[in-house]
This record gives sequence, C-alpha cells and structure tokens, in this order.
Amino acid sequence: MTKLVLLATLISAYPVMAQAPATPARPNGNRLFDQSCTTCHGNANVERAPAPAVLRGMTPEKIYEALTTGAMQVQAKDLADDAKRAIAEYLGDRKLGAALVAGSKLMPNQCAANPALADISSKPAWNGWSMDLANTRFQSQKDAGLNANQVAKLKLKWAFGLPGATSVYSEPSAVGGRVFVAADTGFVYSLNAADGCVYWSFQAQSGVRTAITVAPLRNRPNTSAAYFGDLKGNVYAVDARTGAQLWKVAADTHPLARITAAPKLNGNRLYVPVSSMEENAGSSLNYSCCTFRGSVVALDADTGQQIWKSYTIVDQPKPTRKNSKGTQLWGPAGAGVWSTPTIDVKRNAIYIATGDSYATPYANTTDAIIALDLNTGKVRWTMQATPNDAWIVGCGPNNRSENCPETVGPDYDFGGSPILQSLPNGRSILVAGQKSGIIWALDPDRNGAVLWKTQIAKNPTSELPNAIRTPTDGEFVWGGAADNRNVFFGMNSGGLVAVQLTTGERTWFTPLEPSAAGKRRGHGGAVAAASGVVFSGGWDGTLRALSSEDGSLLWEYDTVKDFQTVNGVTAKGGSMGAPGPTVAEGMLFAGSGYLGFGGGLPGNVLLAFSVE
Repeated sequence: MTKLVLLATLISAYPVMAQAPATPARPNGNRLFDQSCTTCHGNANVERAPAPAVLRGMTPEKIYEALTTGAMQVQAKDLADDAKRAIAEYLGDRKLGAALVAGSKLMPNQCAANPALADISSKPAWNGWSMDLANTRFQSQKDAGLNANQVAKLKLKWAFGLPGATSVYSEPSAVGGRVFVAADTGFVYSLNAADGCVYWSFQAQSGVRTAITVAPLRNRPNTSAAYFGDLKGNVYAVDARTGAQLWKVAADTHPLARITAAPKLNGNRLYVPVSSMEENAGSSLNYSCCTFRGSVVALDADTGQQIWKSYTIVDQPKPTRKNSKGTQLWGPAGAGVWSTPTIDVKRNAIYIATGDSYATPYANTTDAIIALDLNTGKVRWTMQATPNDAWIVGCGPNNRSENCPETVGPDYDFGGSPILQSLPNGRSILVAGQKSGIIWALDPDRNGAVLWKTQIAKNPTSELPNAIRTPTDGEFVWGGAADNRNVFFGMNSGGLVAVQLTTGERTWFTPLEPSAAGKRRGHGGAVAAASGVVFSGGWDGTLRALSSEDGSLLWEYDTVKDFQTVNGVTAKGGSMGAPGPTVAEGMLFAGSGYLGFGGGLPGNVLLAFSVE
C-alpha cells in the first residue's frame, strides 16, 4: 500500500477530520461537558470521579474511548457520537484522531534530503510573531523581496494541506529556507520554503496556535531549536532540523492555562506569555470561578529551566462568595497575556499587554500595558486603559450566569502585542490597539505616560477620524504593524486603518466588505507590512494587499476554495481570523482556516505565493 493510499484510508476512518465541514456549526464541547458530566466530575462528594483538571491531562482519544467503549459508556449512552467527540476534543484541546492522519511520514512529498538550516543570522527571515524584538511586523524591501509595485504579480506557488485541521492556528515562520507552521491538531510541520516538501512533523500534547521561533542553541554546536507553546500551557523546544524534542516544560500549573501567543527569544532567554480559557469556563455554576492569573515566564532557552515568573495580578485569589449550587467563587483573577511580549534592549525592559478581569475584586493591571524589568521580571510601570472591567462568557444581558461579577465590564482586552518604534525626533513610542477601538501611544521614557490616544470610528463610512464607537465590536484584536511613519491595524468591524505615529491622526481608512454574501465581515487578525504595502487576511477568507501610502487595494486572493496540495491532502481555505500573513525573500505565506469565537469558516491549508 502506498503512503498516499494509506493516508486516504486512515483519513476515511476519521471523516470529521479529513474534510472541513461546509458550515462551522459543531456541538459545543464545553457546554456539553457542563450539562452532562459535572454532576460527578468536579463534585467533591463523588470521590471516584476524576476532577476536570485530571481529565484535561488526558488525550482526546482516551476520553473518547472511555465514553464509547470504556468506563463511561453507560453514563454516556444517551449522547450522540458527535457530542462525545466534542467533549473529548474540548478536554483534550486538540482534534480527535490527529495522531493517525497528520504525521509527516504518511505524506508523499518527503524532502529528498534534510540539510542544515541556512544561516539564520544573515539570511532574511520572518522568525516568530515578528522578525524583530520590537514587534513592528514590518519587513524592509531587502528582506521582504516585495514592494507595492510587485504585489499585483503575486501568484500561488504551492499549497500544503494540514491533515485533520479545521483551524490553521499558527502564523507561518519563514526561517533558514524553511517554513514552520502548526494547527489545532497539535502538529507542527517543517517545510521547504521553495516547494513545500515536508522535512518533519512533531505532535504536541494539544493544539498549537503560536508562531514558531527558531534560534541556534548555545550549548549544542550546529543545532538550532524551534520554540512554541500549546493549549495545555506547555512550552517546547525541538531540533529545528529533525523535529526531535529537546525539552518540554509547563509554564503554569493551572488546568486551564494555555500559551496563545508566541514566546519571544532574546539572548539565551525565552519569554513566555501565559493566558487561559477560564474566561470561557467560568460561567458554569459547577466551576469554582475564578483562580487564574496571567503571567510571563522567563526560561533558559537551552534547558527550559525557569529563571523568573511575573504574575500580572500580584494578589493571590481568595474566596469571595458562593453561588446557588454552593460552589465557592474566587477573586481577583484574569489579566491573561494573549500576545507576544515586546523586548526593549535599550531600556532593559519587556512590555506586555493584558486582558480583562474574570472576577472581582478588580486589579489595576487588567486591560493594561505593563513594563517589566528584563532581568528580574519586576514591574516598572503600568498603564491601565480600562479600570473595573470584569467579564466572563455567559454575562450577556439575556443569559446572565450567577458567576458573573455584579457589574459586568465591556471586555476591552489588549489582544495584540505592543509595538515599539522610533519617531523622527529620536524619541521612542509604544503603540497598542485595544478592543475598545482605541489606539494608545505611550512614552517608555516617562513610565508609560500617554502621548496620544485615538478612537477610530466604528462606522466604515464615517469621515470622523476620532468618532466614538459603540462597545459592541472588538475593534483591534490580534495586532498591528508599523513602518517609520504610520501604524496599521485591521478592524474587526471591517476595514484597515493607518494612523500617524507622531500625532495619532488618521492617515487613511479603507472599508473592506466580505467577498461574498453571507460571509463574516471584519479584519480582526494581525496584519503585516513591507515596503509600501500592508497585508491582511479577513474573516471572509480573502487575503488582501493595500498600499501603505493611501490604503488603495493592490491585490486580493480568495482562499475559500479547494486546493491541489503538494502533499496530496484534501484541503480547503477558510477564514483568517487571528494569525497574520508573513513575508520574506520574495514570498508571501498565509494559513487559511479559523473558527475562533463568534464563528468563522474552517480550513486546513498553508498557501505560499511568489511573484510570477
């Protein structure tokens, strides 16, 4: 049996994974678990039932087996098979059966040889979330190999299908002649940038949505490591050439902790942001909400050993009240770090952005930009944008959970990385976009003093650059990019905006409508910039290039279609809702497929474009 036939046979055994469904509607594993399982699991009076934290340490395959043929088959007999799968995938934080269908050894396009990576230090690259420590997400023409005059000639060079995936969580990293990418299956792939042949795959314990960062190891000559995190809160280092695991550590012991954003490497330290899904689980009356605190962890890049850990909320959670089921509630909690930290070598500082609170009492470090000492992790200063913002899922006006705080906040997280950039007068500026629709500019030399703030109009047809918006849309979610004059952000309500770094005044705004009726509008995902051009993917699945000078549309490509892939895997594009496109050495890379919150189009393809 050939590898391709074997792959097709295995995929057919897991039909829910092989082909992305036509619509994103799926059973909600979180809700099903709460409704069907928490009577025992999480109930202190049922001693033999493993706690949810224990279940989350199991693989989805083991949980599914217990529900169908194992110890829990009697209790689960009234659940449909797709409900059992949804519960297993919710607890396991990756797709069921991924190990059987997604490994690179089953693919027909194995690279003929596996040479050492090209010189990382001298070769242009997009390494990790941004190619620089400042998180500008901007490539010069020399490194990008593309400019505004060339993008109209971009053509699809190759497509790679990610088996079993419905969300291409990870932003592609182009380093040393290779492309590294990952998906919700938990598989990380190393591909040849020129033709998409596969060098290796590695399966993490759960889904991987971080960008991959590659760097030489100091204690292992001629060896480079690829660093990333998973949705169980684990951090990995694997051999960048072979995919062999070098080390694995847990960044946090909280059962709902996760690594959403890429760790940032500086010198021999890896700085890891920690977020969680407690905001999502907190509305269950059986859940003891809330005890998670966001953090940044500094690890030794060679060994994974922890050097320091800095919590975003200093006070440990304490008991507050009990709900009607007698479940103990806690606080303070929250302030997850959803984005990659920004490194300021000149000031020996690291800047992080935090999310909202999950419970009261309120902390003054939620919805904030925080500066930490690079060596010790001690807090230097905090700029809180929205005080008293406490929110969890289930706190809507029509369906309010008892676990909600008495006063529900607007949910105005900072989801994207702060951008450090230089102004023409030589001063530095720190810029960040908030879900409130406000772009903030801070002075890193004056303890984060606000230089300017601009609230962008919600209405795409508005001509008012600072118009007030309603608090119904998370305008700026996953991050912007900046050249030496403007900062660029995609807007979740639809469109791209450019704002002057010196004044905060709007340079241009381009409304962008969905490519077809019925598709979701918005550009909440991260953007990337190169010489004269800004790249952005939309919820509608269209990848676009706009002029950074005036916002005019230069090129677009609809990814929502079937692709013939270099690895023979059935693949289709979908939404682009979080990870952004990347560009290096004349090539543009973009993953297509993202379900996310609020619905999106599934997909499982990595696309590589070059100038014809």
